[in-house]
Amino acid sequence: MEFTAHEIASVVRGEVIGNPNVKVTNISKIEEGVPSTLTFLANPKYNAYLYKTKASIVLLNHSYELKRKIIPTIIRVHDAYDSFSKFMDLYLKFEPIKRGIEQPSFVSPAVKYGEGTYIGAFTYIDEGVTIGENVQIYPNCWIGRNSVIKDNTVIFAGVKLYPETCVGENCIIHSGVVIGSDGFGFVPQEDGTYKKLQQFGNVIIKDDVEIGANTTIDCATMGSTIIQKGVKIDNLVQIAHNVEVGENTVMAAFVGISGSTKIGNNCVFGGQSGAAGHLKIGNNVTLGGKTAASNNIADDKIMMGEWAMEAARYRRVYAVFRQLPELFRELHKLKKEIKK
Repeated sequence: MEFTAHEIASVVRGEVIGNPNVKVTNISKIEEGVPSTLTFLANPKYNAYLYKTKASIVLLNHSYELKRKIIPTIIRVHDAYDSFSKFMDLYLKFEPIKRGIEQPSFVSPAVKYGEGTYIGAFTYIDEGVTIGENVQIYPNCWIGRNSVIKDNTVIFAGVKLYPETCVGENCIIHSGVVIGSDGFGFVPQEDGTYKKLQQFGNVIIKDDVEIGANTTIDCATMGSTIIQKGVKIDNLVQIAHNVEVGENTVMAAFVGISGSTKIGNNCVFGGQSGAAGHLKIGNNVTLGGKTAASNNIADDKIMMGEWAMEAARYRRVYAVFRQLPELFRELHKLKKEIKK
């Protein structure tokens, strides 16, 4: 597809500076820009590339002051990163959308599905499943009995939804995701073995959730594991049984949440961070990378470090930690002087 600078500006509500009729057919990084592509500048680390890029159109914040003239046509916008995202949405709308049921696949006669549904080859959809309108289910998926998938959700290849799973509208579930597998529940026996505790619950995914590749979300022992509206989960995340993740919370890769922990709204979990079981984590909490929460956390806290200290305290502690070798030598020297 071709887009002119004028057409793009109308979508992102920007101001064209340069040739409004210049056309682009693709996108590019600003440091790798080539003719007929659109790029953007949002991070000051890439400022120098603005004056070197060969891209045809650059999205640029209104607040950015040019040091000298540049060759590409500029579209001035309030937020270049957000505007680039809006253009990508427009670009993808022109991609062909698949419809119908490919063969070979198995769809139970008891399945209900709406208009515009696509079911890819080698997919198995069990009895009692309800599928909304414009749902895309790519090949090699398994949808367990009595599951519900609502309108405009995309499920990529190789996803497994265990029975009774509920997925809301406008969700994106990437390849390899497993939703509804048994929680990690075992009862110790007198002889040292473990007896499996049967899991009877399900998983509920609310609207506008995105789940990254190879993430696993366990069903509840009883009741539901719940992922609330607007949650964004990266690849390779583990969410255990009976967890509840609040609205608009984001989790980077390798996050692990233990069973029955309740997470508030608008939280941020850095890579490899996590929480022990049966905790309550408040709203607007941030856990830095590799931070492990072992106690409840109140609203509006920023936590860092292996044992989840408040960020300001953690920085002070770490400043001392970095000086430990020198402090130890000084202490050893003082002990010798005292002994003398």
